Amino acid sequence: MNDMTRPRDVDPPYLYPAYGSTRLRAPREPLVALPDGCRDAPGPTVPAGFVRGGEDDLTAGGKSAPVGEKMIVTGRLLDESGRPIRRSLVEIWQANAAGRYDHPGDTHDAPLDPNFHGWGRAMTDDEGRYRFITIKPGAYPWKNAAFAWRPQHIHFSLLGNAPVQRLVTQMYFPGDPLLALDPIYQSVPEAGRGRLVARFDPRLGIEGVALGFEFDIVLAGAKSTPLGI
Repeated sequence: MNDMTRPRDVDPPYLYPAYGSTRLRAPREPLVALPDGCRDAPGPTVPAGFVRGGEDDLTAGGKSAPVGEKMIVTGRLLDESGRPIRRSLVEIWQANAAGRYDHPGDTHDAPLDPNFHGWGRAMTDDEGRYRFITIKPGAYPWKNAAFAWRPQHIHFSLLGNAPVQRLVTQMYFPGDPLLALDPIYQSVPEAGRGRLVARFDPRLGIEGVALGFEFDIVLAGAKSTPLGI
């Protein structure tokens, strides 16, 4: 993807003071302009066999069902013209229903769920569609400021056909009151925030079993999904 095709009022700035860690990682010198096309060198594509059967079901890795609301997350990966991006790797990671990640760096005193590890991956199909079975993640406190809590969210990682083409974003849930208080979400320009909120559609779920949410990701053009968060 050529970054020049992305609108300037969609992606978050490098420095957003209310989001504390950006003060440490934001560039302190002028950015260096790279020649057009230098990041477009193709590499080996991710083979379909890289994704093993069942890795798109985050609820199936334990001895029993994980705690929480079971849900389906599905959507399409699209280019700036609305065309599907086929056979592309999509990875997600998230907290469990109690708001804790299965990672040594998470010391939140919420319980771990031995039946939920919070990571999955899938390949898009010929329509650019991905689909995951998972549980709705919990909100959790973080040390950005007093009384700071992160809204319920799922992280997405997208990988093109070269290592430098990895992109990340986050998906949020409609009606979450914590969105108005979250500096990560608020760092995204207003024009792009709504594109990070999934659309609830029970018909995309499994009747009597799982809720359904749709989250399309557009990589460029006027409808671009905010990236880099």
